Amino acid sequence: MEAGVICIMKKINRRHFLALASAGAGAAIFTSCTRGNFSQTSPKASLKPAIDLPKLHKSSNGLLEVDLEASYRAVKLGDKQAYLLAYNGQVPAPRLEAKPGDKVRIRFTNNLSNPTNLHQHGLHIPPTGNADNVFLNIKPGETFNYEFTIPKNHPAGTFWYHPHRHGLVAEQLFGGLAGLFVVRGDFDEIPEIKAAKEEFLVLQDFALDGEGKLVDSEAHMSLMSGREGDLITVNGKPNPSFSIPQNGLLRWRIVNASPSRFYQLMIENHPFYLIATDGNALSEPVETNQLLLTPGQRAEVLIQGNQQPGEYRLLNLPYNRGGMGMMGGRGMMGGRGMMGGNNNDNNNTSAVLATVNYDSAVETIPLPTKLLSVPILPKPQQVRRFTFNHGMRPGVGMAFLINGKSYEHQRIDTQVKLNTVEDWEIVNTGTMDHPFHLHVNHFQVISRNGTPEPYRSWRDTVLVRKGETVRIRISFRDYTGKTVYHCHILDHEDLGMMANLEILN
Repeated sequence: MEAGVICIMKKINRRHFLALASAGAGAAIFTSCTRGNFSQTSPKASLKPAIDLPKLHKSSNGLLEVDLEASYRAVKLGDKQAYLLAYNGQVPAPRLEAKPGDKVRIRFTNNLSNPTNLHQHGLHIPPTGNADNVFLNIKPGETFNYEFTIPKNHPAGTFWYHPHRHGLVAEQLFGGLAGLFVVRGDFDEIPEIKAAKEEFLVLQDFALDGEGKLVDSEAHMSLMSGREGDLITVNGKPNPSFSIPQNGLLRWRIVNASPSRFYQLMIENHPFYLIATDGNALSEPVETNQLLLTPGQRAEVLIQGNQQPGEYRLLNLPYNRGGMGMMGGRGMMGGRGMMGGNNNDNNNTSAVLATVNYDSAVETIPLPTKLLSVPILPKPQQVRRFTFNHGMRPGVGMAFLINGKSYEHQRIDTQVKLNTVEDWEIVNTGTMDHPFHLHVNHFQVISRNGTPEPYRSWRDTVLVRKGETVRIRISFRDYTGKTVYHCHILDHEDLGMMANLEILN
């Protein structure tokens, strides 16, 4: 797969890099990195006409079967015409729903101009063959049949699917390729949750030119910090409206499907009651006024309709996720947003993502007091330490590193044994926050800088802030084979902050 990566970075020495950074042009090292030159917008790319296909596909009689096509299409983002990458011509992509024990068959066709594949983010399924195999290289024009079975004991929750072809992940996700994968189960049958009004919120951001076409990443020197767009959408719309029954409950199932942007969420005059993280239920609701979602993370919250009827805004608050540390703490872009938009770094304004209005009154629905039990994992059989940083890679230039190494397709970085429990300490010695993501198996966060995590939960993605050490506990269950762990700022993953994990019998 390494040989197939279309990106060739211009070699640059450290002195030249520092000189460029001090001039505000540090990311110019990527001017020869074409990644297909955003080839979906090049003259060779074919724009497919808009199509009208179902936006929800549910399993029936134990089988979820769907045709999925990735292509470059005209898409409506609210009242704006855009030209994006889309699954089945839809942004966000069709929602897939199944139950534990169901078989899933996805007939996937790549009509993009570059190779791609599918990652079922958060699902506990095999990392090999035609299941969640991120090493597949599905070429333009090819069709591949994915098939896997969701385990009978799989948790109900909010998961999602997106491309994972190394070297092209950020570009393809930023183009619009993302969709929800929902597993229905016992959690949905808890009476208060079942009675709540359910809504899905897919958070995406885009960088478009005046004609609604995707902006070439090369033009904005954004790859080092991770690209962000100035158009934020919720379910493909800027500032959509939601409603909540007065006295009732609203259940929001939220996914951060942006490649780099952090969302620090707050709804006016209403606390969130967190009930699930990364698709896994908590033991009881946790009240919070703000909810931080890093790229790849999901959360489920309940909102009570117990205020005066009116309009309440869902806000994205400022969040400083750090920079390259060469511009007085403002990062290489001097605090400006990536792709010409407003990054939350050093930005004191809040963005309105959506609005909530009250519906007619219903009989009062209380908050649940108990959800599902979260088991205590046994003590680890091994402790490992991983360091996230960035540096110079010989022959390549600037790269993002795990334990001082940039990603190589053939190298096995970590070997673990099936049916064992390990603690991993993730240490961030860099100048930017990094969300750590592990494929196949979920984990529990044990501590941050030695301070115990306030509540127990299952996760597949966890934020490791600059200067922070996060300790996680992992139970390696059910599946052997080769998979990956990486930073979920996807430009960082594409630029080397990923490693291969082999799970052995």
